[in-house]
Amino acid sequence: MKNLYTWVAALLFVALTVSVTACTSASSAGTVTVVDRPDTHAVNANYMGYRAPLRPLNFIKLPVGSIRPEGWVRKFLELQRDGLTGHLGEISAWLEKDDNAWLTTGGDHGWEEVPYWLKGYSSLAYILNDPEMIEETKYWIEGVFASCQPDGYFGPVNERNGKRELWAQMIMLWCLQSYYEYSQDRRVIDLMTNYFKWQMTVPDDRLLEDFWENSRGGDNIISIYWLYSHTGDAFLLELAEKIHRNTADWTQSTSLPNWHNVNIAQCFREPATYYMQTGDSAMLKASYNVHRLIRRTFGQVPGGMFGADENARLGYIDPRQGVETCGLVEQMASDEIMLRMTGDPLWAEHCEEVAFNSYPVAVMPDFKALRYITCPNHVVSDSKNHHPGIDNRGPFLSMNPFSSRCCQHNHAQGWPYFAEHLVLATPDNGVATALYAACKAVVKVADGKEITLHEETNYPFEEDIRFSVSTGGKVVFPFYFRIPSWTQKAKVRVNGEEVDAAPVAGKYLCIHREWSDGDRVELTFPMSLSMRTWQVNKNSVSVDYGPLTLSLKIAEKYVEKDSRETAIGDSKWQKDADPQKWPTTEIYPGSAWNYSLVLDKTEPLKHFEVIRKSWPADDYPFTVANVPLEVKAVGRLVPEWEIDETGLCGVLPEEDAARGDKEEITLIPMGAARLRITAFPNTKE
Repeated sequence: MKNLYTWVAALLFVALTVSVTACTSASSAGTVTVVDRPDTHAVNANYMGYRAPLRPLNFIKLPVGSIRPEGWVRKFLELQRDGLTGHLGEISAWLEKDDNAWLTTGGDHGWEEVPYWLKGYSSLAYILNDPEMIEETKYWIEGVFASCQPDGYFGPVNERNGKRELWAQMIMLWCLQSYYEYSQDRRVIDLMTNYFKWQMTVPDDRLLEDFWENSRGGDNIISIYWLYSHTGDAFLLELAEKIHRNTADWTQSTSLPNWHNVNIAQCFREPATYYMQTGDSAMLKASYNVHRLIRRTFGQVPGGMFGADENARLGYIDPRQGVETCGLVEQMASDEIMLRMTGDPLWAEHCEEVAFNSYPVAVMPDFKALRYITCPNHVVSDSKNHHPGIDNRGPFLSMNPFSSRCCQHNHAQGWPYFAEHLVLATPDNGVATALYAACKAVVKVADGKEITLHEETNYPFEEDIRFSVSTGGKVVFPFYFRIPSWTQKAKVRVNGEEVDAAPVAGKYLCIHREWSDGDRVELTFPMSLSMRTWQVNKNSVSVDYGPLTLSLKIAEKYVEKDSRETAIGDSKWQKDADPQKWPTTEIYPGSAWNYSLVLDKTEPLKHFEVIRKSWPADDYPFTVANVPLEVKAVGRLVPEWEIDETGLCGVLPEEDAARGDKEEITLIPMGAARLRITAFPNTKE
């Protein structure tokens, strides 16, 4: 049974920066070792990790642009460029340049929205090496430099009761770090140094007092550690202590500072971030505990997320509750950061669970609109008000390019940040793949030797992943591969020869050898059907196939509406934005959705049949029509399970609810189903 959370506690008490050897074998493939983490005793000579006395990173992100995605990830990025992300500057009123708060002193709009959008847009520009997007990015970055004040402050002044709100600056600092990776522009170091010196002058009782900045101070600390690793300025560690003590306390094991879904997905990592400075294991444990708390309480659902359609609420735990698109992309970013800090393969696996299953359907297939909230059980996507079924009042389920402000802009980071983590450097001058997708990466290994890795695969829709290594000569370095916890009898071959050390699910396989130009590594991760039971949600079940969770295949009826008339109340758009070019899409079910799964009493998935289909010619597998995998199963209609009085999919029926006759039903990967039932009532027969 696939369940990420049953083994978190056991992993937690492993020394997170020590590589634990489980099995070692020497052969023609070199030395092959099963480890829990990379070796962090060495210091990477090619890429900057964390400078001592900060604890070493287990994985080091390569400079943006080093990895060029291929296959379905590149297709997603191209759709972003050609869709909402790339054209938001023509649509969003918050990105209008005239009188923009990031371009004009005293400007009246764009305070939060510009950096939210820019951090994903800029990375997308660098990854795709798109000249127009790079030029647009530089325009905004130059505006940031021009906003610097003599005291070190930069950007808009958003002041309440004499206290400056610093949340927007935290986001823009991330944009600047990506820009520095791409350009090596020294002005970034100078701006950040001066700004953090200014932060040091702010009294504690005036620092991080507003709701958003108080919750999200951990983002500021990450930027401090980034700068400290570049400059070694001692005051920065003192500032990190100051920011931590003025940030909301995310170390509680039974309650949280607030229950806002994006804050939870983004802020649970703050204690683990501060652990990198203090070495206090209680801080590290706290981040794991919060991650488990929210899922134990509100996350007894498939897809890796939790029910908090704005805020998590007692009594609202059914899989028809959803999460913001902001929450999805912030969770992915947190998983990526936690992976780099801890090395724990849990975080890579969780990132994949969200990325493959929950995030793809938060946007339209053409990436020209998105919805604010997406749910595991989601059978209507209209523009109506569904409160109190959903916490918010208003049209929060339809795909609208003009709506949402936060998600409209913040969605941009999801796939670019994912792509940036497909290949990672290790402290011992090696390389690692913890997230899998087709790509080419230029990496420095050993004593600075530049190599190219080419990863070819349709994972997660296939079991095989193939790597070729271009070295231009012989070079010795370690290569780490994450072995997913859900696979059994994984195989690893080097140049066609299977390695002697057996891969262990939930750990890394490290191949340390002299690599030659043209060497090949092939991974096979056998996928099989498995089932999870959500006991607190009426013993509903979900079915997985490897890393993919399956949903009922529901016919999707798309209806276009005027985006201006269906937008959320606080939305604003540019006067020339064309709602015919950028329509809202509502999605309605064109087939029955209220099925239970029929399961064999002794072997629940005995009669399920996996059917593989051809790979889509356009490399886009995340639609009902294109998805290259189906599973045939048996279901029974549950007549009393209907749309409820709030217009939502009703809560799960009681276990003894009447059921109809057996019917063959089709399941497809959750990430292709914009309408879906993913947590099913079960009928054991």
